[in-house]
Amino acid sequence: MIRIVLAEDQRMMLGALGLLLDLEEDMEVVGKASNGKEAIFLATAQKPDVCIMDIEMPEKSGLEAAEELKGSGIKVIILTTFARSGYFQRALKAGVSGYLLKDSPSEELAGSIRRIMEGRRIYAPELVDDVYGEENPLTEREKEVLGLVADGKNTKEIADQLSIKAGTVRNYISAILEKLEVTNRIEAITRFKEKGWFK
Repeated sequence: MIRIVLAEDQRMMLGALGLLLDLEEDMEVVGKASNGKEAIFLATAQKPDVCIMDIEMPEKSGLEAAEELKGSGIKVIILTTFARSGYFQRALKAGVSGYLLKDSPSEELAGSIRRIMEGRRIYAPELVDDVYGEENPLTEREKEVLGLVADGKNTKEIADQLSIKAGTVRNYISAILEKLEVTNRIEAITRFKEKGWFK
């Protein structure tokens, strides 16, 4: 019997997923969590074979929970609506066994769980294509500057924090806008978030 913990913050989705998986003869849902913190607690307490979780949840995201469960022997499957290469890259680093999209047919999920239990890794094909096709174009320093912009800091505050001149900050911001192909700071933050590149 494959023992499963589910983590999903949308109650209807959590209930439906639980019912679907419980219908499989070789699967049993042993715990349901509505946030990442609960997922870690249940996974630690129940010692399931598999923990299936959404990414964007309160308390802790599915990616943070996956990072904490790395090395626990529990196979983590991310099940999400977000086909973002940055999220996928982070999930790979966390050692997840599967990254599936919610718009896949339900029988595909059960089949993927079985294959993962056999030691395979299953990733949504469109994500694999994305990852190899799109790298984060910003340098480490540019990422740092954009992170501070996203935190609401102005040019002078960023310059002070990084011990550089305000003019240098403006140059970094121009480079960021050009590389992300956007026209202002808000669009840059939005584009960066959409790609899942914020750590």
